[in-house]
Amino acid sequence: MNHAKKKIHYAWWILLGLCIMVGLGKAALNNSAGLFLKQVSTDLGVGMGSLSLYFSVSAIVTMVFLPIGGKLMAKYDTRFILSIAIILQAGAFALFGLMSSVWGWYILAVPLAVGGVFITVIAGPVLINQWFKKSKGLALGIMGAAGGLLGAFTQPAVGSLIAHQGWRQSYMIVGIAVIVIVVPIIILLLRKSPQEKKALAYGAGEMAGTKGSAAAAVENKGVTLAAAKKSSAFYALIAFFFMITSAASFSMHIPTYLMNKGFDVSFAGNVMATNMIGVLIGSLVIGYASDKIGTRNTAIATMLLGLLSIGLLLFSASSTAVISIAVGLFGLVSASIGTLGPALTSALFGNKEYSQIYSNASMGLAISSIVALPAYGYVFDYTGSYTPVLYAIGIMLIINIACIGLAFRGKKRLEQAGSWN
Repeated sequence: MNHAKKKIHYAWWILLGLCIMVGLGKAALNNSAGLFLKQVSTDLGVGMGSLSLYFSVSAIVTMVFLPIGGKLMAKYDTRFILSIAIILQAGAFALFGLMSSVWGWYILAVPLAVGGVFITVIAGPVLINQWFKKSKGLALGIMGAAGGLLGAFTQPAVGSLIAHQGWRQSYMIVGIAVIVIVVPIIILLLRKSPQEKKALAYGAGEMAGTKGSAAAAVENKGVTLAAAKKSSAFYALIAFFFMITSAASFSMHIPTYLMNKGFDVSFAGNVMATNMIGVLIGSLVIGYASDKIGTRNTAIATMLLGLLSIGLLLFSASSTAVISIAVGLFGLVSASIGTLGPALTSALFGNKEYSQIYSNASMGLAISSIVALPAYGYVFDYTGSYTPVLYAIGIMLIINIACIGLAFRGKKRLEQAGSWN
C-alpha cells in the first residue's frame, strides 16, 4: 500500500500567511483610508487637498525607503522585519484617532509608510518569487484576491464603524485589530526562503527531476539590474507603475465622490465592498490569464476594462446599479498593481535580480502617490467635481497600453544584445 497522502507544499502556507498579512495591510488600512477623509476634513476644518497631502508624505517616504527595505529584507529575519513593519503601519493608523491637527497625519505618515513598504509592496512579490517557480501568476492573483475578499468585508464594516462610533474610535479599533491578527500569522507561517524549511521552491523539484542542476540555471535566468537600467523596457515599466498607481489611487477618493453625489458613508462603504470584490475577481483572473495567455495580452485587456469603468462613471453614473458595476470594474485597475506589476517585472527581466529590479521599478508607484492623491483632492476642492480626474485617468490607461508595447520591444532588444541570459 504505497498511497501515502501528498503533503501540502510549504509554499502554499507562505501564500496563506501573505494573503492575510498583505490583505489586511491593504484592505483594512490603506484602502479604508478614503472612508475617513470626509469626516476628518469636516471636523478639523481643513480642505480635502490639505488632508490628502498626507498620502504624498507617505509616498515620498515609500520612495526613499524602497531600496533600503529591499536590503533589510535580504539581510534580516523575515518574521522580525515584518512584525516590526505591521506594528509601525497599523500602530500609526490607530494613532490617527488621537490627532487634532492635520500635522498629526503628516507626521504619522512616516511610520505608516515605512511599515507599508514591507507589508504591502515588497514582501508579497519577493516571497512568492522565492517560493514559487511554477504558478507564480496564480499565486500573485490569489494574494491580490485575498485583499479583495478581505476588503469586501472590511470596507462596509469600517464604513459602519465610522457611522456609529465616529472616526477617532474607528481608527484605533481597526489599527489595533490588525496588529493583534497579523503578528501571530507572521511568526507562525512566514519564512524567507525554502532553505529555511530544507525544501525546494514549488515547481523546482519538477525541473530538477529532468535535468539535475538545470533547475538552478532556469531559476536564475534573466537580466541584471545594471543591464535593466540601460533598457527602454525598464523605464516603460516605471511609467506603467506610475500610471496604473495614479489611476488606482482614485479608489481612495471614491467615497468622497459618492458622498458628493448625495450618498451617505454607509452606502459608500457598501460600494467600496463592490470595488473589493472587483479586486478579488480581477486578481484571480489576471493571475490565471498571465500564466495562460501571457502577461502582455492580459495587461492590455485589463487597461481596456479600466477604460470601460471610467466611461460608465463619466456618462452613466445616475444609477446606483451602474455606479456599483463601474466601481467593481475599477477594482481590476487596483488589482493590477499587485498582480500585473510583479508579473510584468518577471516577464520582462526574469529572476536573476528580480527583487532589486522590482524594488527600483516600484519607484514609479511611489512617485505617482506623491502626485496623484493630493492632486485629485485639490481638483475636487477647486472645481467641486471629480470629472476632470476621471478624464485624466482614462488618458493614463491609454498611455499604459503604449507603455506595455514599448516594454516588450525593449525586452527584445535586451535579448538581441545578449543581456537576457
